[in-house]
Amino acid sequence: MKAHTRETQATMTPQKSLQYLKEGNQRFQNNLKANRNLLEQVNDTSDGQFPFATILSCIDSRVSAELVFDQGLGDIFSVRIAGNFVNEDILGSMEFASKLAGTKLIVVLGHTSCGAIKGACDDAKMGNLTTMLAKIKPAVEAVTEPQDKNLRNSKNLDFVDNVSEKNVKLTIDNIRNQSPILKEMEDNNEIDIVGGMYDINTGAVTFFE
Repeated sequence: MKAHTRETQATMTPQKSLQYLKEGNQRFQNNLKANRNLLEQVNDTSDGQFPFATILSCIDSRVSAELVFDQGLGDIFSVRIAGNFVNEDILGSMEFASKLAGTKLIVVLGHTSCGAIKGACDDAKMGNLTTMLAKIKPAVEAVTEPQDKNLRNSKNLDFVDNVSEKNVKLTIDNIRNQSPILKEMEDNNEIDIVGGMYDINTGAVTFFE
């Protein structure tokens, strides 16, 4: 499989880009990687890059977007931060990726048993981590069940995963509300902005559509 070129990127639509990621995740789950010569792709992308998607995911070592979607060099922009939330710098990176570099899809990818989400659920406090986790707290507060405070912590994995899913959806809302550029591109059908959850037990990604 060759690296994307300006010509192949131009053929990609938001819908086709999402389908590429779904097919890649299916290959990953079945341990059937696409045939790629990565060193050849290094050479092919040395004069430029033409990714088709931008993926915001967690720093979790088990959730590498390139691996779980079976993508090669030059295929995706990968943005990683604990808890997969956005700030000005990440939004600026997404605007560059979409408006200037031509990606057709933005994916916000959460995952099950997320450590950052667990920390927010437990109201963990430690140095700069305190400020970072505060950005995830709105998702914790938005999940209203269970109401019993004794069940609203990292030991309740169902609660943790529900908060992770809510965090993805709130992050998408923040992208649309805080980036007029990306909102306009989505409204004009130039890009799609979608969310998904990666299951660390199965390797499967479930998209919210």
